[in-house]
Amino acid sequence: MKVKRSIAEINEKIKTGKVVVMTADEVTAAVKEKGLVEAAAAVDVVTTGTFGPMCSSGVFLNLGHPQPRIKLGDAFLNGVPAYAGIAAVDLYLGATALPPADPANRNYPGEFIYGGGHVIEDLVAGKEVRLEASSYGTDCYPLKKIETGFHLSEINEATLYNPRNAYQNYNVAVNLGEKTIYTYMGILKPGMGNANYSSAGQLSPLFNDPLLKTIGMGTRIFLGGGVGYVAWHGTQHNPSAARGENGVPQGPAATLALTGDLKQMQPRWLRGLSFLGYGATMQVGVGIPIPILNEEIMGYCAVSDDDIFAPVVDYQRAYPFRESGNLGLVSYAELKSGSITVQNKKVPTASLSSYAGAVEIANALKEWIEEGRFSLTEPAAMLPSVDAGISLNTMPRRDPENQED
Repeated sequence: MKVKRSIAEINEKIKTGKVVVMTADEVTAAVKEKGLVEAAAAVDVVTTGTFGPMCSSGVFLNLGHPQPRIKLGDAFLNGVPAYAGIAAVDLYLGATALPPADPANRNYPGEFIYGGGHVIEDLVAGKEVRLEASSYGTDCYPLKKIETGFHLSEINEATLYNPRNAYQNYNVAVNLGEKTIYTYMGILKPGMGNANYSSAGQLSPLFNDPLLKTIGMGTRIFLGGGVGYVAWHGTQHNPSAARGENGVPQGPAATLALTGDLKQMQPRWLRGLSFLGYGATMQVGVGIPIPILNEEIMGYCAVSDDDIFAPVVDYQRAYPFRESGNLGLVSYAELKSGSITVQNKKVPTASLSSYAGAVEIANALKEWIEEGRFSLTEPAAMLPSVDAGISLNTMPRRDPENQED
């Protein structure tokens, strides 16, 4: 290796104001212009970003005790159920939770106007949230019912904990059927009338570190407009996915479990979403800094949309019934062009993930680092990856068709 630096050395540059930071978009162009080694020598950190729907998200809340005390049983926040089976006044609110009164898809396609992700957005926006809860009562927790309102600033703790975020690649969804279908990949027109995808492509965090050589447990990140951390690999993490020669997976692969202080976050980057005919969820902003420790890491960060491929999957039959195979691979350059060709048919494309939002996140993180407000962390443990020697013999067997949103 001609270039070699440590995270400690990069942090010293951040401290002294000498650090050089580029976004993943910028560095792709820089490597083409200067070459890999020269670009790696010049750049210390590459910032990434993604801003898309991430269903596997939620928040732990510790509300503090009323007088007299209560052990929460059935609990609702703005009418949305929260899980109370943790401790007396601890709750977990999931992004996809729905009020019991929501008609869901009984009136197909359902509108899903308000769910857990919307409650979380309201909390971060400083709005009052109504708590309604009941309890069976105990000698130490005698109160049996409570109805009150609270603001985020008034409760003890609020910790965003997302079990599965920042998917490393994902399906391109189409509909080969004869009627419109409503999915977590959006509305899909019959006869392959459209194709939806959800990734920032070359700007997305895990495309810039495909073998997880720098991202691990304890990596400090941009999360929801505040500072967060990688807690561990996310649910449905699949390090054994098929990959191209550049190490980039050709379908859903790695995921991250992320956590951070909700009180630091912003409603701009945590948005409740309603998917017609599917349900409620939340749009989450995530940005991860990639330390350029050597030219190998820079090589990964130089990946372009032309080099990243995603599988086209039929969501009318193949996905819901777990039928194997796909309709072919398409590049993110093709997807972002506005159309792809599948089975000799030109199909218009649309992204559920905001590329403009991803650019804004990568630039915000770049600014934080350049101004000395954000330093990098050394991972306490690395995550399972192909490079770490993980194989189907040492990992639980995973079905590549069993991924979810």
